[in-house]
Order: sequence, then C-alpha cells, then structure tokens
Amino acid sequence: MAGAKNHPYHILPASIWPLIGAASALAMFGGLVMWMHDNPYGSYVTIAGLLGVLFTMFSWWADVIREAHSGDHTPVVQLHLRYGMILFIASEVMFFVAWFWAYFNAALFPPVGEPIGGTWPPHGMVVMNPFGWPLFNTLVLLCSGTTVTWAHHALIHGDREGLIKGLWATIGLGLLFTSIQAYEYWGAPFKFGDNIYTSTFFMATGFHGFHVIVGTIFLIVCLVRAYKGHFSPRQHFGFEAAAWYWHFVDVVWLFLFISIYVWGGWGAEMH
Repeated sequence: MAGAKNHPYHILPASIWPLIGAASALAMFGGLVMWMHDNPYGSYVTIAGLLGVLFTMFSWWADVIREAHSGDHTPVVQLHLRYGMILFIASEVMFFVAWFWAYFNAALFPPVGEPIGGTWPPHGMVVMNPFGWPLFNTLVLLCSGTTVTWAHHALIHGDREGLIKGLWATIGLGLLFTSIQAYEYWGAPFKFGDNIYTSTFFMATGFHGFHVIVGTIFLIVCLVRAYKGHFSPRQHFGFEAAAWYWHFVDVVWLFLFISIYVWGGWGAEMH
C-alpha cells in the first residue's frame, strides 16, 4: 500500500514544544541577567521563563509517554533513546569534570599569600569532618543504589510489587540524603565566598545535591507510572533511564567524598 510504514523508525510529527522551550529558556536566562543587574522586572521574567520551561518539560515528556503506549517505541527507537540517555549522562560527567578541575587546580597549586597561604586546605580553615554526616550520606546513597537495582530486577522479572517497594525505598533514601546535606550546609563552619576552597566545595557538592533532587523527582514520576502499570519487562526505558541517572549520581558522590571531603580536608581542623 502506498504510504504504508515499512521501517522500524518513529518519524516524529511537528511539535510546538521545542519553540516554546527555547523561548522559555531565553526568558529565564535573560531574566536572570536582568535580576543580577537590579532590573525591577528581572525576577518576574525569570519566574515566567522557569514556569515555561517546566511546562514544556512536563508536556513534552507526556507526549513521549503517549508515543510509547501507542507502539511507536520499537526496539530500534528504544535503542536510540538509550544512546541519547548515554550521551546526556556523558555531558553531565563533563559538567562535573569542570568543578573537579577547578578544585584540583587550586588544591595542587594553592596560591601563595592571603587568604590561601600556599597550603591546602587554606591556612586556618576549619573543614567538615568527612567521617561524620558525609560518611553516613555516602552509605545512604550506596544503599539507594542497591534498592533501585532491586526495583529494576523486579521489573525485569514481572514483579510489580517489588518494583514499587524498591522505588519507595530509593525515593526515601534520596530524600534522606538531601535532608542531611541541607542540615550539613546549615551548620557549615565556612561560607560560600570565603575563598577558593569554600567556593569549589559548595559548587561541586551543591550541584551534586541538585542532581539528587532531580533524580528523586525522576524516580517519583516512575513510581506514579508503576502504579498506573506503564512499565513491562520488555518496555520500560523511562525507568531504565532513571536508574542509570541515579547510578551516575552515586558514582559522582563517591568521587566527591574521597577527593573533597577526605583528601581535600586532610590535616586541617575539623568541625
């Protein structure tokens, strides 16, 4: 038949979301620039742009879910979705490489003179004890990696109850990690703008904390979809992408804990 589909690919129809998303992102970052320059309308433009971005994300991903249920996600399409997620995680890895680069550049070649004093951590710094809350948080994330793997294996074997329990456990551990990190920041013995140590510390660990929050939201969406019966042993890329992202967050934290908390604070007075 003329016009019949004779290939395994999914040709997307025209969508308005890329245009709306781009305009919203422009408004959000333009508003941030206005806000930073004390423009009275900067905060309003930023909030409007952020709401537009969030609305675009929700609507666009809802379309992807509908495409999956309508049979458009063939094995070839699922493979390409996996490639896309791998590339996204690779870009996130490079994002953290920048913060590690800044940290190690300052740590291995500390500036001479005030306020660094040619030593690392900077002269007179009081740092966080890595074997207190940071170590506990490390154990929390490692446990969350096992629970999300449990959920994944339960899904593969058609165990819906195990999938839901594993997701609940992972989400709970993610929220616990975020709460402990917020408490840790609240009682930190230094501030963001004190010196290069404090700036790189908060940027690296703070962005990791942001990724944990994003990953937790990702898993909450998967939990809702699991209750609705969206996943099957043969088709569950949405959950698989969330699990990959969560494992990425775990691995980054291990590097942060070892390099910044343990190695980076060695020899300094601990809080």
